[in-house]
Parts: sequence; structure tokens; C-alpha cells
Amino acid sequence: MARADKQAAVAEIADEFSSSAGAVLTEYRGLTVKELKALRRSLGENANYAVVKNTLAAIAAKNAGFEGLDDLLTGPTAIAFIKGDVVEAAKGLRDFAKANPNLVIKGGYLDGKALDAKEVGKLADLESRDVLLAKMAGAMVASLSQALYVLNALPSKTAQLAAALEQKAAQDPTILAGGAGAPVAAEEAPVEAAAETEATEEAPAAEATEETTEG
Repeated sequence: MARADKQAAVAEIADEFSSSAGAVLTEYRGLTVKELKALRRSLGENANYAVVKNTLAAIAAKNAGFEGLDDLLTGPTAIAFIKGDVVEAAKGLRDFAKANPNLVIKGGYLDGKALDAKEVGKLADLESRDVLLAKMAGAMVASLSQALYVLNALPSKTAQLAAALEQKAAQDPTILAGGAGAPVAAEEAPVEAAAETEATEEAPAAEATEETTEG
């Protein structure tokens, strides 16, 4: 490969690294052209699966700031540059590898960290973005349904309270007056006490007048 061609290839691979959410490195030894096409179709828009030369991929990875991939760049290598849902892409590669043992997942790169094959497998075991969003939507719908139930129940609760209050009022009319009967009696008591006090104060005055007249 001419120097210019190598530089162009490195730049292309580096651009794939830079524009991807992550990458999964695989060994495709033994896979037929038909099987490789089937793998690309299974990944769909989630990943761009490309066969690369290890030396060029190593340079491109470093140029893009992807460190720790040198040990994975051995043997026939093809890289799945993940463009969509990272978990879905990992699941697609894992499932294809189970059905086609010639595809070997060597490791990958995600969020600035190199991953080994086991870590890629754990990534594939996670729930996809769509599943998580569906669960979140379900939880929100459940919360809204509960809130609507409470709001719809308020009128009936109010009616029940009014009916109970009406029944109590029939038994004791003072309830609707705020229990006015008892305070009235309480207010009259001080009036009577004041009258008695005035009568007590007037008696000595009368006695004093009588004494003056007799004198």
C-alpha cells in the first residue's frame, strides 16, 4: 500500500473512532463473505463493521485518543464502530458470536476505557436504551394514573363528608352553628355574677344613707 493510501486509511479509521460512541474489536477468521454481510445487517444502524489492518488501526486509535487497544490488535481484526445504542450493538455481536463461533469478541473501548471480552459480555447483558425508556414511561404512566385516581376520588370523598355532617346535624343542630349553644350559656354566667356584685356594692351604700338620716 502506497504511503498516501496508508495515510488516507489511517485518517478514515481515526475518524471512525472519533465519531463513534464506542468500539468492539473482533476476530473474524473463518467467517465467510455471506456471514460477514449477515453480521452487518444484524447490527443495522447501531454499528459500522469494518475489517482493518492492525498496524493502521493502532496508529488511527492513538491519533483519535483511544489508548490501550494494542493488545487487542492481533490476528485478523474487524472493528464494530458503534454509532447507535451501545448495548444493542454489544448484544448483536454477542448473539451472532453464539450462532457463529468463528466470530470471536476480543474486547472494546467505551467512555475512555478499554474493555476486555468479559466486560463487553457484561455490557451486552444490560438492558437496552429502548427497554429502559419503556420502563420509565411505564412508571410515569402508573404515577399519573394514581394521581388521576386520587383526583377523581376527591368529589366522592367530599360528598361522603357532607352526608356525614348532615346526619350529625340532624342529631345535634348546634354542630352547624359551630356549637353556639354552649358559649352563649358561658357568656350569660358572667352577666349574672356582675349583677350580684353590683347588688352587693349597693347594700353598704344604702345602709350608710340610713345611718346619716337617723343621726
